[in-house]
Amino acid sequence: MSSLLPHLDIPAIWAFVIAFAVFAYVVMDGFDLGVALLFPFCSERHDRDVMMNSVAPVWDGNETWLVLGGGGLFAAFPLAYGIVMPALYAPLIAMLLGLVLRGVAFEFRWRTERWKPVWDTAFTGGSLVAALAQGIALGALLQGVRIEGRAYAGGWWDWLTPFSLLTGAAVVIGYGLLGATWLVMKTSGELQVRALRLARPLAILTLAAIVAVSLATPFLEGKYWQRWFEYPGIFFAAPVPLAVAGTAFLLLRTLADGHDYKPFLLSLALFLLCFVGLGISIWPDIIPGRVTIHQAAAPESSQVFALVGVLILVPIILVYTAYAYWVFRGKIDPEVGYH
Repeated sequence: MSSLLPHLDIPAIWAFVIAFAVFAYVVMDGFDLGVALLFPFCSERHDRDVMMNSVAPVWDGNETWLVLGGGGLFAAFPLAYGIVMPALYAPLIAMLLGLVLRGVAFEFRWRTERWKPVWDTAFTGGSLVAALAQGIALGALLQGVRIEGRAYAGGWWDWLTPFSLLTGAAVVIGYGLLGATWLVMKTSGELQVRALRLARPLAILTLAAIVAVSLATPFLEGKYWQRWFEYPGIFFAAPVPLAVAGTAFLLLRTLADGHDYKPFLLSLALFLLCFVGLGISIWPDIIPGRVTIHQAAAPESSQVFALVGVLILVPIILVYTAYAYWVFRGKIDPEVGYH
């Protein structure tokens, strides 16, 4: 097989496939988790109905990318999967339970009047647990995983540290920003005004969280410091904080000017830049500071076989996802749906 593909780094291709799937999940499921996180700030029943209707056509399909990311890790990098899962069982199980609760609440709140407030609370609570768990899992992975031989050697509570709680809070705040700017884009009237009022402080808090996590990360692992502050990594890393600052400035300006679409797009750009920064910190590791993508890779024949399926399925997923967003484009009508 290697003779047929002499110039392709298959593990690197798989790493980018998984990274793309994770990023697609974060930005697509992030805004509907964020909408749920804003429920406590919008107590009117009618506003909450509109907020849920704004994500109703797309929220379930967004989780497709989570399946692709997890399945791709298992298929292409089984060693990393076998180490990461025991290290992060608690936050990952909490995330899945939160997503289940969010999904159940999403369906059940429309079928009851008496228990609607309960399901509203479950909708927000499940989304909060899922978002917090995702951030904690990221922080736990970045701070390092104890490994002996080819297995996880840490304890059950190793994932719970001040840094992982910081990243958990940062993800919750960031998802709140995505949710608020999504509502600015999709709604009108008083609800849009309220979303704008929420988006401005959330943008400032998101920027503060980015700065806090960025300042703490290089001190977690020697390789992080080298990749960000030593030659030649500094040439790749230096533009990222400058781009973050510029994007944050434009975001705050468009929010102040009351734009509809630009704040959401700039929020997505902010997440993309954070993702690029994360890639600079860990590449070419798949378990930061411990295991590289080549050390964790499955046999090349297995990776190529699975990659063929990915190359067929991912374009199909992208097409129907783009079509769904196109069909339900524009602002939602509070009375009849989309127009």
